[in-house]
Amino acid sequence: MITPRFSCSQTAESVIISVYCPSVRASDVEINVDGNLFSLHINPYFLRLNFTNSLIEDDASSAQYDPSTGYLNVKLTKEIKGQEFKDLDLLAKLLAPRPTVHEPMIEVISSESTAEDPDQLVTETQNLSLHEHEILEAANNDWQLPQEVPPPEQPTLRVNAQYGFLDLYSGYFTNVAYTENEVNELGSEAETLTLLERRQRRIKHEDEKWDEEYYVADFADDEYIRELILWNHPHLSDSGTTFTEKENVTMLNLPRKEYIPTGPQTRSLYLTLTTVLFSYAYDARTTQHDPTPESAWTICSLTPSFSALDPPPYHSESNINLELSSDEISATFVPSYRRSLAFPLYRSFALAEKCREDVAHFLLRGRRTVFRCLMEMKDILDHHDVYYVYSKVWLDDLCVWTQAYASVTEMFSDETLTRLGNAVKDASITKASVGWELEQLEVAIQNQASEEREVDSDDE
Repeated sequence: MITPRFSCSQTAESVIISVYCPSVRASDVEINVDGNLFSLHINPYFLRLNFTNSLIEDDASSAQYDPSTGYLNVKLTKEIKGQEFKDLDLLAKLLAPRPTVHEPMIEVISSESTAEDPDQLVTETQNLSLHEHEILEAANNDWQLPQEVPPPEQPTLRVNAQYGFLDLYSGYFTNVAYTENEVNELGSEAETLTLLERRQRRIKHEDEKWDEEYYVADFADDEYIRELILWNHPHLSDSGTTFTEKENVTMLNLPRKEYIPTGPQTRSLYLTLTTVLFSYAYDARTTQHDPTPESAWTICSLTPSFSALDPPPYHSESNINLELSSDEISATFVPSYRRSLAFPLYRSFALAEKCREDVAHFLLRGRRTVFRCLMEMKDILDHHDVYYVYSKVWLDDLCVWTQAYASVTEMFSDETLTRLGNAVKDASITKASVGWELEQLEVAIQNQASEEREVDSDDE
């Protein structure tokens, strides 16, 4: 079945669903409404939507098909007139399945003995049918093969690593040695290293790539970097967020998944989101929001959970509460700062600070702005021959998580993002926390420049 393109709108009394299904017979349309669940089937299309409130089919409801445009317009009446249906533009949320309610599989009826009268059992057995007799006779025969105690398992040195969104993925880097994956820092051992080993590899690689002369050169001649810092991101000046047709198509192609993260996993997702948005902010600011062929490399290189499969938290005192402390936020950004000073073209601590401010503003503007940033990153990586893998194991699920679960619970509401954005805005990342003696290098270059100015003055 094919999920068709669709859009939703509403009036005070109705919800209108416009479905693009060209070259079909209107007589074959099957529409079903069950509370807040709407389903439509017309070969070869199938659409099932979960709305936030209930709908009904009555005399005011209608379905009209326009063969000239290929659109089927379904008008359904709201069960409560005047009730607002939220997030009708979040298509992935409408397509997401209903949350599963997990109930006990076994119910204890009574703890008393169930022994019965033997004569009664004989009577019931004689009353069994022929088929039931055959089942009992087969059960009396010993059909089992001789059983032996299995030998102890040989200890295995390595197991397949789990990584990506909620550690749901493995096997994507089995043949990474035969691809041109320049951002992979784990080599052919990406599928076997533990999280601690990955983190150690990441820190070691950052220290090896750090070049103090490169940093000093950008610090001394920072004219162009100051121009990058003064640039304003267009997403921060838009009055509203209206998704384009291309973005709507991207939403329709997102996977249909249900997530049940634990408390620590939810914390890790929030923290990972900030690091991903930092990489996006750096690339957008350095390219003036006009991605280049190097954008995919930049985004993956600056994101620890991509290049080193090392997601946060990086703070040793993380707790299970959703409220994130300022120390934990600061520790989360330290690897992003380090990578922005060791890998890309422009290496400036002031530029990294500006990118963190961008992340805070994205979060403060709400989930629609965050979702748009993630979709832009996804579009960049999806069109790369190698780095598309990071879109599969991270960005696809992050897009669904930020949209489809926006208000199923308070897990990803605008209020939560506002608190997170304020925490990112108020975070303090010191140069000493980066670990490369940045302050000493900056003081040395400032003293050198001062001495050169004094010599020039004496010559004059």
